[in-house]
Amino acid sequence: MYDYKFINARIVDGTGNPWFRGEIGVKDGKIVSVSKNLEGESLHVIDAEHQIVCPGFIDVHTHDDLAVISNPDHEPKLFQGVTSEVLANCGFGCAPVNKLTRKQLLQYISPVLGTYSREWGWKSFKEYVSVLSERSTSMNLVSQVAHGAVRIAVMGFESRPATSQEIEEMKALVEEAMQAGAIGLSLGLLYAPGCYADRAELITLSKVAARYGGILNCHMRAEGDSLLESMNEVFDIAEAAEIPLHISHLKLIGVNNWGKIHHALELIESKKAQGLDVTCDIYTYTAGSSTLMSVLPSWVSEGGVEKALMRLSNPKQRAKIKNDMGRSVKGWDNFVEMLGWDRVVVSAVNGEANTNKAIEGMNFLEIAEHRKQEPVECLMDLLLEEQGCVTMILHQMSEEDVKAVLRSDYSMIGSDGLPLSSEKIHPRHFGTFPRLLSKYVRDEKVMPLQQAIRKMTSFSAQRFGFKRRGIVQEGYFADLVVFNEQEIRDRATFEKPRQYPDGIKYVMVNGRLVARHNHKTAERPGVFVPLQYKCC
Repeated sequence: MYDYKFINARIVDGTGNPWFRGEIGVKDGKIVSVSKNLEGESLHVIDAEHQIVCPGFIDVHTHDDLAVISNPDHEPKLFQGVTSEVLANCGFGCAPVNKLTRKQLLQYISPVLGTYSREWGWKSFKEYVSVLSERSTSMNLVSQVAHGAVRIAVMGFESRPATSQEIEEMKALVEEAMQAGAIGLSLGLLYAPGCYADRAELITLSKVAARYGGILNCHMRAEGDSLLESMNEVFDIAEAAEIPLHISHLKLIGVNNWGKIHHALELIESKKAQGLDVTCDIYTYTAGSSTLMSVLPSWVSEGGVEKALMRLSNPKQRAKIKNDMGRSVKGWDNFVEMLGWDRVVVSAVNGEANTNKAIEGMNFLEIAEHRKQEPVECLMDLLLEEQGCVTMILHQMSEEDVKAVLRSDYSMIGSDGLPLSSEKIHPRHFGTFPRLLSKYVRDEKVMPLQQAIRKMTSFSAQRFGFKRRGIVQEGYFADLVVFNEQEIRDRATFEKPRQYPDGIKYVMVNGRLVARHNHKTAERPGVFVPLQYKCC
């Protein structure tokens, strides 16, 4: 007697093999049979005639660390067919927490992770994991330990190399997190305070994660003119620490750089040939999204958001900011200089009852005209008015570069969505995975269906420690998605991003049905999956 039986299905098993006709039997949370014709009765039968059945999608790049606690149903991802997520990317995380620097941590993460209205019930990474483990959720979770959170806990936003004592304190926090089940260490080298860390610090902390079998996941220092130099930096760190490397959202920013992503892919190919274990992820859009503070030169954020706001209020400092933003600075991604003010869009401001809500969705040329200011003055004033808590969308990549990374053997899919309350968030939070299957597979034939599904399932599961997930195979956990290959499409747009996709019929997590036709069931069978480590 099965709990569920899927019949008449076109099964894409997640390995990269083409689809085959078959039936799937599920019992006690596991796939117990895959066959052309299943014998035996079932409590529930799902007729998948004319549908694809495949493993549940794994979002390897999320910022849902607080969202999965405040909204454990997590419909924006669930209705895309996402059954598992990787948390604490780009150095942004909500643990560990030092009460002395807690305010700085909150200011740092809120434009990316959003807010959590209740009192945090954790200080250590282990305590945060306990909250994730005890909270019933709709999907499976793993988490990295975020370097930004670790550095803030030990030394705030100090723009200097860490002392030997501070290194020891950070090592202890990383070790505590790895022992609590973190799958690795994530770096955000573009952002303060991550950008203040030197090579010795990054290698030392990466070695701690490596001892536990973890991965190093990097948002690189630059993704524009200095992309290749930034890639070589993280390659050197990974090689020195002897740790597998994952590059977050591989891309090449800047109009003058478009069409050159093949140089980055060739560099990865070269490092793979030399023995470095390296992969990357990508989202299915030419626009990214991040905190507006990252547009400013990195020196502005020294000391944290409050110090940055003081500099933004100082006429002499404002003049220096304006001068820096009007020129190229080696090693720093000057987004405005590379893209232009018309490609920088405000997507979220701080709070709901806010007169600046009207500018959400507008670019800085439009905002400056509306406010009768120069764009750079407008930028600095807006950050002051919103206490630094502003999120932006950057229209920054070329379509052909995105396709090139998607085709790469080393890429998998991550939404990089920001779970904010704004009506003008980036549509990738609602549409990344259906967009791959509709735009890039069905319509533009960038890759075959089985390759796309492998990138969203078994490849991701293997890389990020989701044991016995990501493949339709007997003995694996029953995380499954049923969708119509012709009907699936993303409906989220930049104008109306909060729209669920079409074509996803059923979503199953750990053998229990969690969604049908964009309606949530009462089930929340997701689990936190700790890294099964063996420390030497």
